[in-house]
Amino acid sequence: MSEFSETVYAAVRRIPRGCVATYGQVAEAIGRPRAARYVGFALHNNPHPGMDEDATPCHRVVFKDGSLAPGFGFGGPAAQRRMLEAEGVRFVDESHVDLEKHRVSTLLEQ
Repeated sequence: MSEFSETVYAAVRRIPRGCVATYGQVAEAIGRPRAARYVGFALHNNPHPGMDEDATPCHRVVFKDGSLAPGFGFGGPAAQRRMLEAEGVRFVDESHVDLEKHRVSTLLEQ
């Protein structure tokens, strides 16, 4: 696993339950603001996905408009939605998270 991926996973593990971040926010948090696409590649290969304490909760990362990842690697967008809803995340429509309510602000930069 690359150092870049490890850095991405560490940032994503700081997203609290019931919150989401965008790929761009994660990229900025790790000091690579133009690497949002590469954040997605790293998360698609996440070796420890899931909702338990030791997991890297990649389901908490969405596109900048709040939409779910069509290629969510661990069961597709329906699985991503179920995982987010189980954490209390609300949606504004079938495929968009309510970013106003659930997006982290500066947590990732800490």
